[in-house]
Amino acid sequence: MEENLNQAYEWMMSGPAWVRYNYLKNILGKDEKDSSVQAARKEMLHDPQILFLIDEIGEWERSVLTRHNDAAHPIHKLCFLAEIGLNIHDEGIGALLEKIQRHISDEGVFQVLSNYPKTFGGSGKDEWLWCLCDAPLILIISQKMGLGSTLQTNAGLDYLASLIRENGWPCKACPQMGNFKGPGSKQDACPYANLIMLRALALRSNQSDQKNIEIGAEAALGLWENSQTKHPYLFKVGTDFRKLKVPFVWYDILHLAEVISLIPNFYQDHRFLQILEIITKKSDESFRFRSESIWTKWTGWEFCQKKEPSHWLTFIVWRILNRIGRWPFNHATAAE
Repeated sequence: MEENLNQAYEWMMSGPAWVRYNYLKNILGKDEKDSSVQAARKEMLHDPQILFLIDEIGEWERSVLTRHNDAAHPIHKLCFLAEIGLNIHDEGIGALLEKIQRHISDEGVFQVLSNYPKTFGGSGKDEWLWCLCDAPLILIISQKMGLGSTLQTNAGLDYLASLIRENGWPCKACPQMGNFKGPGSKQDACPYANLIMLRALALRSNQSDQKNIEIGAEAALGLWENSQTKHPYLFKVGTDFRKLKVPFVWYDILHLAEVISLIPNFYQDHRFLQILEIITKKSDESFRFRSESIWTKWTGWEFCQKKEPSHWLTFIVWRILNRIGRWPFNHATAAE
């Protein structure tokens, strides 16, 4: 076990600074003031890839969302920066969040510059709108980056939470979109909207949200359990869904596992345990994981290749297991 621990530590610490920072802090439990954590964070903030992302996201008010799984859109890049630990106090991030806060609907929901064709209920023009396939992501970003306690964030989340039905969150958009809905029955929940709304509420972790969290989690795991017969809004839980893929952009097995791992009441749910078994069986002999599918618009990132184990993807799996008390190594490290 000690040998495996040392190997895991040495391999993970050979990764990029943003991986090392998260590994030290979120798995090994080191304090933010620890010298090794501070060193990794400082290096992360000067990483050319990270700086390039921040620069690209600066185009927020000119970047039009035309499809929700566009991995190159700033909303997904900002989600990634929030995921690795950047926050409002880091250079460039405060200005980005200010741009986001300029655009809020009458319902109190953060908007995204979007263009929906007339055939889907849109105007065919660039407009500031919101949809349950994008608005929860901004709320996740806000919470992770330090705006979780603001009235704006909580008002928007409260409104979106109120849209839940007994089978989860539906395909829903702002009033300007009229009767907009995706390609499915309006009675069904939207698997992706339900997943990211569930994540947003689980991150807030208010006691008043627990009923909605239970409904959303049951809806997500119910779709997994009935994947052979239920494909709402054309979402299928098939071969592609089961491929390991980062960053979290769309609806897949690792994203589902990440969200359910935020909800302790479901740690022993047989469906969640089945999902974890499928994921962990994909490891190599050193319990490392490689990408099985990639977002090609992230070319150049260490997880955007399928030949070698990915430090970031491995970290994501390890974090899930660590969060639920199933990480396979001890927490002591060879460096201590």
